[in-house]
Amino acid sequence: MLAVIDYGAGNLRSVLHALRHLGARDMQVVQDPQPLQRADKIILPGVGAFGACLAQMRAQRLDDTLKAALADGVPYLGICVGMQMLYEVGEEMGEHEGLGVLGGRVVRFPHFCDRKVPHMGWNQLNIRKKSALLNGMDAASYTYFVHSYYCAPSDPNTVVASVDYGVEFAAMVQHDNIIGVQFHPEKSQRAGLKILSNFLRI
Repeated sequence: MLAVIDYGAGNLRSVLHALRHLGARDMQVVQDPQPLQRADKIILPGVGAFGACLAQMRAQRLDDTLKAALADGVPYLGICVGMQMLYEVGEEMGEHEGLGVLGGRVVRFPHFCDRKVPHMGWNQLNIRKKSALLNGMDAASYTYFVHSYYCAPSDPNTVVASVDYGVEFAAMVQHDNIIGVQFHPEKSQRAGLKILSNFLRI
């Protein structure tokens, strides 16, 4: 079963529409721990502030169940804040403890950056290493971003693709079964659908 986590703040409708377009089967929107325990794939869409999103995940008792599933090797795709929540600390509106599944922090674009914040629009991925999620992708693919904070991983070897927006940041990370994308594949047209399709095939 593919579990799409609903914690009340994610970009759920667009993600579900894209997955249905791709013919995803045995898919369930999950709001509590019990069905999440049965998942053989998990997607966590994300829109909103780091701390508030995690507080809602904890209120729904989804956090510990999610961490247990990831430790058991269940394939996971975190989108935007769904990627950011994997890290140890987020700095949005104060410091907040993340899930701590990956080492690193979620930080704001620096003041010296000469670009508009939030970062909103299309940017080209700089692909650094192979990933099953990028199979069949054009090396010059563009994806769609909406965010003011980005992930700064402790381990640079987890970065699959980066983007230059005044500062170079991790656009896609992967550690074993855990994958995060800062961009929104559900809004990234052909490239985004290819990434979601590849995840469904894992």
